[in-house]
Amino acid sequence: GVVEACLLHMLKRRAAGFLRTDKVAALFTKVGKTYTVAGDVCKKVQELLQQVESRKNQPNGQEPLKRQGSATSKTPVLTPQAIKHIWVRTALIEKVLDKIVQYIVDNSSKYYEKDALLADPVCGPILASLLVGPCALEYTKLKTADHYWTDPSADELVQRHRIHGVHGRQDSPSKRPALGIQKRHSSGSTSEDRFAASAREYVESLHQNSRTHLLYGKNNVLVQPKDDLEAIPGYLSLHQSADNLTLKWTPNQLMNGTFGDSE
Repeated sequence: GVVEACLLHMLKRRAAGFLRTDKVAALFTKVGKTYTVAGDVCKKVQELLQQVESRKNQPNGQEPLKRQGSATSKTPVLTPQAIKHIWVRTALIEKVLDKIVQYIVDNSSKYYEKDALLADPVCGPILASLLVGPCALEYTKLKTADHYWTDPSADELVQRHRIHGVHGRQDSPSKRPALGIQKRHSSGSTSEDRFAASAREYVESLHQNSRTHLLYGKNNVLVQPKDDLEAIPGYLSLHQSADNLTLKWTPNQLMNGTFGDSE
């Protein structure tokens, strides 16, 4: 949306098209006539829009949307927000948005008024340079309409805990800490490896991901495994998947990355 606002700033009426409501589409189409990179983006966008129309015309609309291109095929469906910004979005995923903006900046007199942002000798090239970074990324896991979460990935959260937590070792700050459960014994047995793997899987499940949603979580919930044992504090969480609800609990020791001798 921000990139579109920059592209539309003081755009000439002739460049935008007198009768076209989608001025960004008009701009990309016009640039595509003289710049092959933008022309390829126009073809991909037209293919995507045709597939969206064919999907709407299907009786139940349950067929997955098949995409053309190497990068756009990673996302199964086009959300309304994606369709709204489909021109900039497609150029971004195809890693050519910075090149297209740079071409527009170099030929700004054809498309913009003299006081436009992209016609500015400083601001125009800066915008094109800022887009180099986003265009270098691989957008392999784009958020869809039913997966709007803002949590960092589980791996990142556990890494932060290892760095800043009580049990995190600071011997080598330049070395990235290992992800998983810290073992008290260095025997490296298969059973301990399986335990560490299951513990990591549980920690990952505590946060939003593409398979489950964390509906509720509460720490220091006491559970008494046997009558003759003391209650153990732990983390209680409720997860929702496509098929069911799951209630999970794990001791605080496991959450902290350590465990005692008792089972």
